[in-house]
Amino acid sequence: MASDRLLLTPEDAAKILRVGRTTVYALIKSGDLRPVHIGRSCRLTRAELERYVNRLESPQAGPQPPPDAA
Repeated sequence: MASDRLLLTPEDAAKILRVGRTTVYALIKSGDLRPVHIGRSCRLTRAELERYVNRLESPQAGPQPPPDAA
């Protein structure tokens, strides 16, 4: 089972995140997911997936809207 593995393939990560494989590769390319490279293989740790999801749950404070000029 994928939950027992130390490293996950992008395909395994996609199943866990319930997104497409292409989305996982796009997240890797954009830097949102940081993979581990072993030779030519690309793997993701479960901790990295959890970090990504936690960041989605608590986004950093973005730009504040200007105060109303009343």
